[in-house]
This record gives sequence, C-alpha cells and structure tokens, in this order.
Amino acid sequence: MDVTLALKALIMGIVEGLTEFLPISSTGHLILTASLLDFTGDKVKVFEIAIQAGAMLAVCWEYRARIAKVLSGLTSDAKAQKFTLNLIIAFMPAAVLGLLFNKAITAKLFSPVPVALAFIIGGIVILWVERRNKTAFKARVESVDEMSALDALKVGCAQAFALIPGTSRSGATIIGGMLFGLSRKAATEFSFFLAIPTLFAATIYSVYKQRELLSSADLPWFSVGAVASFVSAFLCVRWLLRYISSHDFAVFAWYRIVFGVVVLATAYAGLVEWVH
Repeated sequence: MDVTLALKALIMGIVEGLTEFLPISSTGHLILTASLLDFTGDKVKVFEIAIQAGAMLAVCWEYRARIAKVLSGLTSDAKAQKFTLNLIIAFMPAAVLGLLFNKAITAKLFSPVPVALAFIIGGIVILWVERRNKTAFKARVESVDEMSALDALKVGCAQAFALIPGTSRSGATIIGGMLFGLSRKAATEFSFFLAIPTLFAATIYSVYKQRELLSSADLPWFSVGAVASFVSAFLCVRWLLRYISSHDFAVFAWYRIVFGVVVLATAYAGLVEWVH
C-alpha cells in the first residue's frame, strides 16, 4: 500500500471520527480536508461514506450493554420494543428523502462553498436554540426511554436536513431534539443511537451502488480509514458525554461560523482552490 495514500486515509479517518458526533458536520470537514489533501475523485467519495462504519462501531461498543439488552428484549420487553420502534421511525425520513434526492444533492451541494454556507447557517441556528433554552425552556423529555413516537418522528425529520452537506447529522438531531423538548442528554444519546442504522445504511448503500469502482486493492486504505475513524470516534463520544453535563453547544456554533467564513474568504480571494 502506498504510504502517501495510507497517510491520507489515516487523516481522513481521524477527521471523520472526531467530527461525526459533534454538531460541526463530518461530511463538510471530510470534503474540505480531502480538498486540502488533494484527495478527490469518485472513489474517495465512496471512501468518505464507508469509513462512517468505523464511527458507527464506536457507538456500538460504547453502548454495547444497552444494545445487547434491547436486542435480547425485542420479543418480551415493552421498553426495548418502544425504543427500537422509535429508532425505526426516526430513521425513515432521512432514508426516504436520501433515496429520492441523493443524486441531486451529490451533484449540486457536495462542494466547498455550499458546505461553508451550511456551516454558517447551522451555527446561527445552534446559537438561537441555545439562547432560547436558557431563557424560556424546560425539557419535557429527560431520557430516551421517555420519548414518544411523535418525538422520534420530529427528530427524524430534523435529521433529514443533514442530507445537505455541512449541516451535520449529529447537530441536526441534537439541536432538533432540544428544540422539540428533549433534554440535552436525551437528545445527544438518541443522536448516538440513531447514528447506528443511519450510518450502517449509508455505508452499505454507497459501497453497493459504487461497487464497480472498488477492488480488493482498495481494502487496505479503506481499513486504515475505518480503524482511525473507530478510535477517534470512541474517544470523541466519551469526551462529549462528559462535556454536555456542564456545557452547552455555543462553542461549536461559533466554530462553525468562523470556519465557514474562512472557507468562503479563502475561496473568494483565490488563496485556496477548494475542489471535491
């Protein structure tokens, strides 16, 4: 395996893992990182989605006891059945809209300038929701087990906005959940759980659809990216769970806004040729 290719795959995997569960858009960061690394092309786009599997497995490992309990209680435990149904309901909006509009989104929005604009708009939304929650809001749902089917549907509709690159799947689900009455902890944990079917489906669909582009020679660098994604995502999830116990998401909002402005400014000034 080419050392340069492996290094690029490693960097991309780390970026994916560190950004997948923060409200700052993993897809947007991957697009911009790939541009800086001159790591572009159709196969790289498949790689960017495939390494999400590493991040998904990190959540599975972190919540392995909870997942095992839910799976073992699917036929007999009402709480496990309700939790599973809520995940299915929340998963459906993005799945359906993704199948319908994936080609149009990929063709029109997978480029740095739209991503930068999504960064800025998303940051403004996060600041608005955080300010609202501090002044006139009391969480109605304190844990994922208290969520209704309607709560799950609302979060699922929020996740669908993440089909727009740069929006952030975790940002849309967490901030959307908080907007609809979930506590910060409940919204964050449900976002983690919802990542499992969402990232799994996206990975399988993308790899299958673009299978003609891939060969056995791609397995080593895809594996490097996936492993790096797993390790960095695991560390990030552990850190984020501690962080939200005493902090809000305003810092991520300002990061999004500043980062988006930098991308737009460098593109406009011709300092960086952002391509994907």
